[in-house]
Amino acid sequence: MILAVLLPGGFTFSLYRYLSAPDTAAAWPTTDPTPEPKKPRPSKSARPDSPIDADEYGDWNFRVGGVTFKAEKVGGWTYDSCAPVDRHGVLARNRCERVVQLAYAAYRGHLTAVQVIMSFPTVKAAKAAAVHLASSSRAVKWRRDKLLDKYVYARQRVAASKRYVLLTVVTADSTAQAKATRFQHYLHTDRSNSFLFRDPIASD
Repeated sequence: MILAVLLPGGFTFSLYRYLSAPDTAAAWPTTDPTPEPKKPRPSKSARPDSPIDADEYGDWNFRVGGVTFKAEKVGGWTYDSCAPVDRHGVLARNRCERVVQLAYAAYRGHLTAVQVIMSFPTVKAAKAAAVHLASSSRAVKWRRDKLLDKYVYARQRVAASKRYVLLTVVTADSTAQAKATRFQHYLHTDRSNSFLFRDPIASD
């Protein structure tokens, strides 16, 4: 199932689909009931127009009002091209320029997340790539070794924000299952919103 969501400011859109999960008794939700944060909040600022790099991202510590999340960064990789993660040529066709992968663990390892950040030359190219990625869970190679082998929750979300595309994959076992939807929602939205502040002027 794919759901489109308009994020604050009209700059981003988000789509998600369920991953193929192993045999499990999990009841998969059909909608995401969690509301969007009231205002964009970047996780961490970067020098405007600088190339994305894994080193600029650390642990995720999120707090807005009474909402608090924490996740430890357990890995980061920077690719000077998109070829290492481009499985079916979708990124190449949309002129993807650079990729960063980030791995996180939360709730004592009962929830894991991988984010793939892809930069494109234009806003139009990023939006086109996001649409294609939302229709295929296998178009991008992410670090599966950083996700749980056995899980009851597994979902990916894709968003285009300015000239960036963000893919967020989360897996959780039964201990963290109840927290996984909200955790993924805020991690994905917080990171996606941060790109609204990254480049003062984004080319169309």
